[in-house]
Amino acid sequence: MSQVDNSISNSVSSSVSRKDGRAKVTGTATYSAEFQIPGMVYGYLVTATVANGRIKSIDTSAAERERGVIKVFTHKNPPKVFKPANDFMNSKIYEARLPLSDDRIFYAGQIVGLVVADTFERARDAAHLIKVEYETQELMVDASKANYRPAPPFFGEDFTYEKSSTTAGDVTKALASAAVKVEATYTTPMELHAPMEPHATIVHWKTPDSVTIYEPTQWVLKSQKTYADLLGLPAERIHVINPYIGGAFGCKAFPWPHGILGATAAREIQRPLKVVVSRRQMTANTGHRSETEQSIRLGASKDGKLTAIIHEVKSATSGVETFTEPCTSVTPVMYATPNMRLKQDLAVMNVGTPTFMRAPGEAPGMWALESAMDELAWELKIDPVKLRLDNETREHQRKNLPYSAKNFAECLRLGSEQFAWEKRPMQTRALTRDGKLVGWGMAASTFPGYRGNTSAKVRLLPDGTAHVMTAANDMGTGAYTVIAITASETLKIPVDKIRVEIGDSTMPDGGMAGGSQMTASLTPAVKLACEEVLKKAESPTAEKAFDKLKQSGRAAFEATASSAPGEEKKKFAFQSWGAHFCEITVDEEIGRLQITRWVSVMNVGRVLNAKTAASQIRGAVIMGIGSALMEEGYLDLNTGNPVVYDLATYHFPAHADIPRIEVTFVGEPDTNFNPMGVRGVGEIGITGVAAAVANAVYHATGKRLRDLPITPDKLLVNNS
Repeated sequence: MSQVDNSISNSVSSSVSRKDGRAKVTGTATYSAEFQIPGMVYGYLVTATVANGRIKSIDTSAAERERGVIKVFTHKNPPKVFKPANDFMNSKIYEARLPLSDDRIFYAGQIVGLVVADTFERARDAAHLIKVEYETQELMVDASKANYRPAPPFFGEDFTYEKSSTTAGDVTKALASAAVKVEATYTTPMELHAPMEPHATIVHWKTPDSVTIYEPTQWVLKSQKTYADLLGLPAERIHVINPYIGGAFGCKAFPWPHGILGATAAREIQRPLKVVVSRRQMTANTGHRSETEQSIRLGASKDGKLTAIIHEVKSATSGVETFTEPCTSVTPVMYATPNMRLKQDLAVMNVGTPTFMRAPGEAPGMWALESAMDELAWELKIDPVKLRLDNETREHQRKNLPYSAKNFAECLRLGSEQFAWEKRPMQTRALTRDGKLVGWGMAASTFPGYRGNTSAKVRLLPDGTAHVMTAANDMGTGAYTVIAITASETLKIPVDKIRVEIGDSTMPDGGMAGGSQMTASLTPAVKLACEEVLKKAESPTAEKAFDKLKQSGRAAFEATASSAPGEEKKKFAFQSWGAHFCEITVDEEIGRLQITRWVSVMNVGRVLNAKTAASQIRGAVIMGIGSALMEEGYLDLNTGNPVVYDLATYHFPAHADIPRIEVTFVGEPDTNFNPMGVRGVGEIGITGVAAAVANAVYHATGKRLRDLPITPDKLLVNNS
């Protein structure tokens, strides 16, 4: 299915199998819903069937009479909860409105109650006996009819941006005077978070002021602080345990309403409580990627130099939280132009809360930008690779900072060579195979380099092993393994002599697994802790330290170290780069598209583990192919309820849909960014994928498709 070419890069360090792999494939890895607590009871969520209005009445009497039912919570008797700071720095929840705080309904699927019983089945059956009457109001789930307003700033950055080289400072006039222009609108549908592991929480109050929470979280210490805020307790009284996550991609970074409700309800009943969100419920109340509409206007000279870019975006948020899909973030990153305008508008609709989803902003933003660049290349009759090379920017055009360790051009050149791109005819419908049309497409890929504050503890033990502890997490990205590799490299002992323990809030802060920053943030701290423990042992290697340890009779040599970003972000812009090349076949008689070849070349700084890094790229490409061809979440326009609500109705790729994926890494370690020279690799692989597929469709068929997903009906021979 895949192959990794490491011979090109001088940044690839090793190729190690996952340390957690055996536990996962044999079933011994324990996920949040699988912990067994004596006396545990079960909660089942009751969710709204209307999308806008109020609860007129709610009758829980039949449910309360059911055998085994312990308690039914609604807005009439909500468990006590405190309002958190919710400022990202101190605490963060996904929905600013706390669960069961009033009788308002903002979206279909919103939690309106929780039934607690001695078994899951009894809780579920009782939940279905609750009768809710609603006073409905007119709903808004049709994005084409929504009321859009300028989006508020995102992490302190304004979405509205303009620069112009014209005397009048008018980007519109600069575009109008361009020799060649492309103007198009590109859309993406709602895309659903569908991790293999459903959202689940187990809450165990060991004393009235001490609680253990088992919950999948991408940021262990932030969850601890947030629950402390919510529960009115010191953080040290909150113990968060999360050794494994079965997929997250942004939807498990902070507490959702079901987790808050589970924690507060468990305190009231004084019983260990498990709340698992069903797959159908997850469709509405654990996040999604907002649908987007993006207008791109490009102006260029006859020789292909960009003279103006206008990128305007519409997306939607919920009535209980503001979240903007930041599609314009990629525009000043990619291609140099003297005139640029960026604008994002946001509509409040009766939908569940959108949130971060793999490459938030960058994935849909690159779909539009890279599709428009392909259209411009055809208009100019210039090779799409050459157009990108000719317009490469050496600095971030909003930050006015040079890029560090940028090898984007090498990604394009090497990808072209590996794919034999020079053989691509510059005409549509020019290639056929076995009675099918063949198309070749390409697109660029990018994602910013993020890094946060982290800490780690390392212990050298008398049995000749090292123990690394940090409150990080592994949502499938290979954190266990890269931590072990870093320790092995620094201590100079084999990887199998390193034991890694993560996912526990009693350990040093391991930072956030989000924004592709876990490896870049955490491995420098692990390296420093290893160096510090060797200093304490007064030994150049761990083997020497082990000898001293045995002679001393001590239990261990131990050290803790921390790492944080410094002044480097004032000197450089940090970004990872890549290029995708794909071949497709199209059978227009039945609208069948098959991807037959794929090449991805990535520049991500140092690659600590080629095996898991390439796996991340492949997984991201597969996710991007799903976005391009299959994924589509939509709501009933009359009721606001999800029409797509489980893994049977939400389509995504299977093995038969995916070709051999060739992955190559280029470039050098980015030591300007951190001492390890690594940048993130988890999200860059999805960016540009959908555009590469759509560009190949145009080459094959001559049809320019601007609305995702590219479903069979759009490919039929008579459908133009």
